[in-house]
Amino acid sequence: MKIQSTLKHFLVASLVAFASCSDDDPATTTDPDPVVPTLAVEVEIYDPAKIHDNLTLAVVNGSQTAFLMDKAGQKLHEWTFDDNLGNDLELLPNGKLLGLFKGSTPSITFGGFGGVARIINLDGSIDWEYTLNTDDFILHHDVEMLPNGNILLLVWERIDEATAELQGSANPGDIYPEKLMEINPETNAIVWEWRSFDHIIQDNDAMFPNYGSVSQNPHKIHINYNPANNGDIMHANGFDYDTAKDVIYLSVNFFSEVWVIDHSTTTAEAASSTGGNYGKGGDLLYRFGNPLAYGNTVGEVRSDNNHFPNLLENGVPGEGNMLIFVNGFNAGASKVMELEMPETFSLTPDADNEPNVVWSFEHPDFFASKLSGAVRLSNGNTLICEGDFGFWEVTPEKDIAWRYNGGDGAGFWRCYDYEVDDPVLNSLGL
Repeated sequence: MKIQSTLKHFLVASLVAFASCSDDDPATTTDPDPVVPTLAVEVEIYDPAKIHDNLTLAVVNGSQTAFLMDKAGQKLHEWTFDDNLGNDLELLPNGKLLGLFKGSTPSITFGGFGGVARIINLDGSIDWEYTLNTDDFILHHDVEMLPNGNILLLVWERIDEATAELQGSANPGDIYPEKLMEINPETNAIVWEWRSFDHIIQDNDAMFPNYGSVSQNPHKIHINYNPANNGDIMHANGFDYDTAKDVIYLSVNFFSEVWVIDHSTTTAEAASSTGGNYGKGGDLLYRFGNPLAYGNTVGEVRSDNNHFPNLLENGVPGEGNMLIFVNGFNAGASKVMELEMPETFSLTPDADNEPNVVWSFEHPDFFASKLSGAVRLSNGNTLICEGDFGFWEVTPEKDIAWRYNGGDGAGFWRCYDYEVDDPVLNSLGL
């Protein structure tokens, strides 16, 4: 594995010209003529009075590249990899990269498959690697380092047709439900896992296990909600960890939902319906986006496929709320929603369990049927990755402060933001 790095030091001057967007920032409050740097052709909109001067980490979907750029559209740092990304790639505080990469000759090849998780050193060498790429399991989509230094991973698990049928599955063929795994990178040991297949319900046939009323058991997962000929019945595509509550938010695209899972459990408790801080084991603590997925006709259906459940943390405006990218696959129009997460998780049958919508963004030119996500900037703006287009920055008033067009064939997994004075940039020579 190697990384090719291109640093454009002459652009530092343009970064300095981007004044801070704090309250005492003259470029955004009193300066009638803020400095506008030379813009790359990809930058379609640049409003110097409203833009935030952060840097954007652009993760190019399934490719061998990622880059860090300023709002002028200039690439300040580029990485090139020998292997294709398996979707997520994040810059760690020490300047190393944590990412998923596509394994060789995979048996499970749904969109977003990976197979190999790596931490990559500044010099391009591999600091850590974990591979799960077999006929029965494969890593996919997302990866995150937890506060304890362990690595959280998302896994497709193959359940053969006969086993699935004996548990009440009506899906033809093998199925591939979701599993979460926590790995200790020092030993590569699995220290915790959660299997969605341990928490299923079905109302198709009383002769099989897990039979019951779907609508009266909202903590359970309807195994026959989304039959799929290829067996990809859930297609989770992203997660976020909540340190304060010790829970995991899991975006489940084909259910158009976000599931909340108790991480405080032991692995044994996570396979049951008891234990953990919330007393429900590995059953869903909460879920939102599509009440129809658990037979609930009360509450608004707000999601139409979704990506990146991003819990707002670290003092950004809206802290404690969640940003979610609603792809709008069937509607043909996407939106970003900011949702108020409940203080106490509660799922009540035949009741409106959906969280309050605090803010949202839609636009006639805004649509990505897959990929995508959004992050909140320190000045209150929202940076959005429109997966098959590029990036938007919008103000709380929904004005477009910045728009970057990645060009024909553009495909971006996500974007992450970094302040220009973030210490991690020093490790990159910026």
